Amino acid sequence: MSGYLSTDTKKITANRFYDFKQSGEKISMLTAYDYTTAKIIDVGGVDSILIGDSASNVMAGNADTLPITVDQMIYHARSVARAVNHALVLCDMPFGSYQVCRDEAVRNALRIMKETGVDALKLEGGVEILPAIEGILNAGVPVCGHLGLTPQSIHKFGGYGLRAKSEEEAAKLISDAKALDAAGCFAIVLEKVPAELAAEVTKSVSCATIGIGAGNGTDGQVLVYADMMGMSKGFKPKFLRQYADLWTTMTDAVGNYVRDVKSTDFPNASESY
Repeated sequence: MSGYLSTDTKKITANRFYDFKQSGEKISMLTAYDYTTAKIIDVGGVDSILIGDSASNVMAGNADTLPITVDQMIYHARSVARAVNHALVLCDMPFGSYQVCRDEAVRNALRIMKETGVDALKLEGGVEILPAIEGILNAGVPVCGHLGLTPQSIHKFGGYGLRAKSEEEAAKLISDAKALDAAGCFAIVLEKVPAELAAEVTKSVSCATIGIGAGNGTDGQVLVYADMMGMSKGFKPKFLRQYADLWTTMTDAVGNYVRDVKSTDFPNASESY
């Protein structure tokens, strides 16, 4: 029986990310937004589960991540945290929750941590949001950074294309990564940047890097679970590998159910009381 202040050595913590990097063991991360899916993913052995603000797209059907609120992220994060025993649970801070000022960022961060039970938070941006990151770290909350394509800034970028193609932007990305690392971030997500640049960033920081569309030179990889499970049609960027075709599996199952109900085959005698 677990006692007060007991430590589960099987549970992955932010500090383990440094161990992974030092040992050369790659880090696996997937998103999840609900209890049932998170339970399956955790049992599958993933190292970290991200409650991404991509819930705005995957769960709510929004065109981008901007509309999702702190309250909605707390709902999803609490559901995921209840399901997970092994993976590090990481939650995105949504657009508008940390950009205004350091104090507001810290208040929102502490609220999310208190009301969800997640292990760490993720923020998008470089030196521009460093005061917010430092404030949250000083409050005792582990922070993961996010550079490259940052979806919360999609209107500024004007699209979801490859980032840091120019020498100037690449130099800024490296500078931002070093600043986040020096501040104390335990990891940095690198999204949709050239593989060579992502590998260079990975070598230049002591914290772990997690890539998505950033090649194989990062310390780990993250994908949206619905994408890698093949639950959607029409979205297949170059970086996405689909490990299942749940769209077909589930639509076939629904079709079979509809057929059996309409034919009165379901429920049969053995399925009735």
